[in-house]
Amino acid sequence: MAVKFLEHSDAIEECYEFMLAYAAQGHPADSGDARGAKIREVLTRAATAIAALAREYVEYVRDQQLEPAEKYLSIVNVLERDAQNSVASIDLVLAQPSISSQLVDNLNASIHLRALLTSSFLVGEVIRSLAGSR
Repeated sequence: MAVKFLEHSDAIEECYEFMLAYAAQGHPADSGDARGAKIREVLTRAATAIAALAREYVEYVRDQQLEPAEKYLSIVNVLERDAQNSVASIDLVLAQPSISSQLVDNLNASIHLRALLTSSFLVGEVIRSLAGSR
C-alpha cells in the first residue's frame, strides 16, 4: 500500500511540474493539439491519483498496524479535504474548451493544490522514514 500512495504522490508532483512548464510557455489556448492533449491527460491522471491518496494511506496505516493509529490517521481528514478541493479545481479547468497557460498558472497558484502537495510530501516522507526503520 505504501508503494501505491507514493506512486499517486509522484503522479501529482509530475502534474504540478508539467503545469509549471506549460504555464511558462505562454499558450493562449490548447487548440486541441498535442500540448492540449498532454495537459488534459496529466490533469486527469493527477485527479485520479488525488482521489486515491487518503484511501491508500488509511490502508497503509492499517496494513502496517501503525501505533498509535489515531496519530497516523489524524491527517486523513486533511488529505481528504485537500483532495476534494484540488479535484474540484482541476475539474473546473478540464471543463474548459480551451486550456491556456494563464489558466494553468492560476491552478498552480491554487492554495488547495499547494496544500495537497505539502500534505502528500509530509505523509510520503513519513512512509519512507518508517520503511527505512523497519
